[in-house]
Amino acid sequence: MNRLPQPRDADEAESYAVVPGSPESPVILHVPHSSREIPGVVRADILLDDAALEHELDLITDGHTALIADVAASLSRVRPWQFVNRLSRLVVDPERFPDEREEMLAVGMGAVYTSTTHREALRPPDFDPKPLLERYFHPYAQAMTAAVADRLAATGRAIILDVHSYPTVRLPYELHGDGPRPPICLGADAFHTPTALLARATEVFGDFGGVGVNSPFVGTYVPLDFYGSDARVAALMVEIRRDTYMAEPGGPPGPGMTGPAAALAALITDI
Repeated sequence: MNRLPQPRDADEAESYAVVPGSPESPVILHVPHSSREIPGVVRADILLDDAALEHELDLITDGHTALIADVAASLSRVRPWQFVNRLSRLVVDPERFPDEREEMLAVGMGAVYTSTTHREALRPPDFDPKPLLERYFHPYAQAMTAAVADRLAATGRAIILDVHSYPTVRLPYELHGDGPRPPICLGADAFHTPTALLARATEVFGDFGGVGVNSPFVGTYVPLDFYGSDARVAALMVEIRRDTYMAEPGGPPGPGMTGPAAALAALITDI
């Protein structure tokens, strides 16, 4: 069975990548924030100069998480599927609600960001987000929906492991940054995160100096077609504190990267 989403044109093909796994695997490793790539037509509407934009990318990008996911996939007994955003979240953030339900609109970080991590202007105040939503956000969401539907059809269930990282020090845009910042933060959803999945993830990541739940980041990603309605779709967000595996901000990966990748592989193998 092959219901993989097919990009409609070359530009869309470059915006995300679907890496096939084993036909019997229900697991999708979702990597939404690893890329720094911004198409020129999108860059033209960003107010920051080149140096400021590079610094913003250092702060906002979940550096090397695509590599962590890929290593985890290669270590897993049954290879998971991977869905990787190949564009920066400064183009669109595929994990935001595209409407007024999104709480991050309060700091200018809805599906299309208008503010930076330090709550300064990223785009003009009269910027129209609709072209970016139509060009990038909605095709991405449709493709991820198709990937989940493919796993449901093939295995009867789908398990999204959402791979992220976060900075050691709170950034001004964070709405829930007052709480603990453990080496591993697991984001759970009351409907889509089974107790057993959360418990096993807590166990496999237990050797990293502390595991927290929903602090400093809350919840996990499920495509809207399934969100809150289809219990066959399970999801868990894995947030890795950046100082544990890379030089902050925006530096190269270090030897600490192998630990989270191996733990993630252990979780996938258990699933």
